[in-house]
Parts: sequence; C-alpha cells; structure tokens
Amino acid sequence: MELPDKKNLQNTYIRYADIRLATAKGVEEYLEDALSILSPHPTVKGRIKDFDSYYKKYIKLLKQSSERTETSLITDIIGIRVVCPFIANLIEVQHIIDEYFTVIDTERKGSNYSYKEFGYESIHLLVNIPEVIVEKHGYSGCKVAEIQIRTILQDAWAEVEHELVYKAEFTPFDMTMKRKLAAINASLSLADTIFQEIRNYQQQLHAESGKRREDFFNKLEENVDTILFSDDELASETKAYTIWEQNKTNATIDELLLNALYAHNRKDFAMAIKQYTQILSMNPKDDIISIIYNHRGMANFAQSCYDDAVIDFNKALEYDGKAYKAAYYRGLVRLVQRKWEEAVDDFTLSLNINPYQPFCFYRRGHASYHNGDKIQALSDCEAALHLLPDFEDALKFKKFILHKMNLI
Repeated sequence: MELPDKKNLQNTYIRYADIRLATAKGVEEYLEDALSILSPHPTVKGRIKDFDSYYKKYIKLLKQSSERTETSLITDIIGIRVVCPFIANLIEVQHIIDEYFTVIDTERKGSNYSYKEFGYESIHLLVNIPEVIVEKHGYSGCKVAEIQIRTILQDAWAEVEHELVYKAEFTPFDMTMKRKLAAINASLSLADTIFQEIRNYQQQLHAESGKRREDFFNKLEENVDTILFSDDELASETKAYTIWEQNKTNATIDELLLNALYAHNRKDFAMAIKQYTQILSMNPKDDIISIIYNHRGMANFAQSCYDDAVIDFNKALEYDGKAYKAAYYRGLVRLVQRKWEEAVDDFTLSLNINPYQPFCFYRRGHASYHNGDKIQALSDCEAALHLLPDFEDALKFKKFILHKMNLI
C-alpha cells in the first residue's frame, strides 16, 4: 500500500487550521447554549486534533482498510467533550444533543467490558456540524464533529488511561498490573454509582421536605391570612402527597428522616413525630438535632399543637443559634396564636440572622399591622418587595395597608 505524501497532507491540513479552530469554538458555544437549561451545568470543552496525532491515526486506519478515503477515516478532527457530575446527567445531555444536532452515529464505549477488563466508558456521538456554524466560519475541511459525554470520574480515567495505555502503545502483559488497572476502573465506576445514589437520595429528601413546607404554609394561610383578607383574595393550592413507607429495623438517621417525611406528607403526623423523636434518641450532632426539632415542630404545628411546636422551635434554636428558619417558624406559630408582639420579636430575630428573607419581612409586616404599627407594616412590606419585586401577596398587602391609612 502506497502511503500518502506527508508534506502535502500537512499543507492541506494546516490550510484549514484557523477555520477549524473557529468552527470548534462555534460548536462548543452552540452546545453550551443548548445545555444551559441543565442544573448542575456540565462542562463543555472543545479541541481540534493536531497534525501529528491526525497523521498517526490516519496511517493506522489506512493500513486497516486501504479502501477507505481520507474523509471517512477520521471523524474526530473536531472533538467536543461534555463532562457531567452524575451518571443520570449523561442521558439528559444525549437527549439535548439529539434535539439540537443531526446525529449520524452513536457508540457506547466500554459498555461491553467484563469485570476483569479495564477501559473507560463514554458515549460518543458523531454529529453534523450545524449549518449556521458553517455559514458563519466557512468550510473547515470537516463535515462532522465527535461529541463525547462522560462523568467527571470517567473523564479522569480516560485521561490516565490515554497516557498509560493508548499513548504509550503499551498494554500491560503482567496479569498483576492488569488486575490493578481493572481494580482502579472498577473503583471509579462504583464511585460514580454511589455518587448517583446519594444524589437520588438528596433529590428525594428535598422533594419530600418541599411538600412538608408547602403543607405547613397552607395551614398557616388558612389560620392567619383570613384574619386580614377575605377568602377570595387568597389563592389555595392543591397538595400532592407521596406514599409513606414503613420504618425499617435498625434504620439509619437518613432512612428514618426520609420515612418521617413520607409520613409527614401523608398527614400521618403522629407517626412522623414518633420517628423524629426516635432520631433525637440516637444522639446525633447538634446541627442535626436542631434540624430534627425544626421538622418535629412543623409536625406539631400541623396537628394544631402550637405550644409543643413552640417548644420544638425553641430547642432548634438552642442547639443552633443561627437556625433562622426555626425563629421564622416560631414567629408563624405566634401569628396563629395571635401573639403579635412575640411574633414580631421572632421575625426580627430571624432577620437579624439572615436579612435576605422577603417572606419573613412580609410576615413581620402582618404581625406589626395587627400589633397596631401600620408604619412598620408598610416598611416591612416595602422591604419584602425590594427583595422580591413580583411578590403578589406583598403587593396586595401594601395596597391594603395604604387603603387603611387612607393614602389611596
């Protein structure tokens, strides 16, 4: 087989260098924009293959099949790498690429490895370079680009493997060395799986906590806002509750907390309180104790056990003096109890710890209004709107106060 003239090939390759760089940057930015909706946001890195790497791969592939043309030999001259924090992000990224690009081929590298083998896993997508980029920068000598999607750990392993195996043109013959490489790869794969499991747990816990807070504020609005406004001035929301799971024997604090939240959202408040109390009996750290008392206080509030709720919020603040949410929730209970002055004090304490709380300003305004201080109520309403200009309830409240003060 006659080898191509390296000098002529290099001259042709270099002729497109500037356009190719601009095209790679264009594809990178195009993909960045498409992926901007994702959170956490993946890292996008573009590159072009240098001539030495190109020529080395070109000759290697040409030897394998002399019938191949230069165009079909190498498809990763322009390469884009998308690095994601978690395994679940990989499919999200792939779906977006399928939507924004014309995908010619998809390959899942490493998916066929046995547990004894080493090698990185990665999703490789061969895509047409978008016409809008070609029109902007001109033809780069490439019609396609390769997009690789990996997790952070997969990317780290790929970089190391490239140096140890691919770049060195050496695959260890020693079985002990092979086992070491396989063990490292397996450990990274396991770490990816564990990270995803932790992420799934966090998302589940966040969702359940959100439902619990929603129920808490719904009860608050039923008990407080109707004192101030007529029923038709406040909107109610439909609540969704997940199925509660039975507690496991010898459960961890995390498992007990998640099950307690399930019970809480199921409105099985007695069971939720029982499990929160069980967690407290396990002598966790002070910051965790504060959080659990905060949860239990909300469950007591839901049962209209207001004095018990106040005790729990007191405990939350005792174990964590910076627990501004506990002070805020205690203030909300005071609102329901119509203890306006104490409510003002609690909201003030919460705002002293964290002044960036539009809802806390709004509720302190309510307490101040009922306590006979319309000027302070209006000031708090303005502060809430400064932090959250589209705060509809605060806008209504401001109008209400101005009307009561005969200013509109």
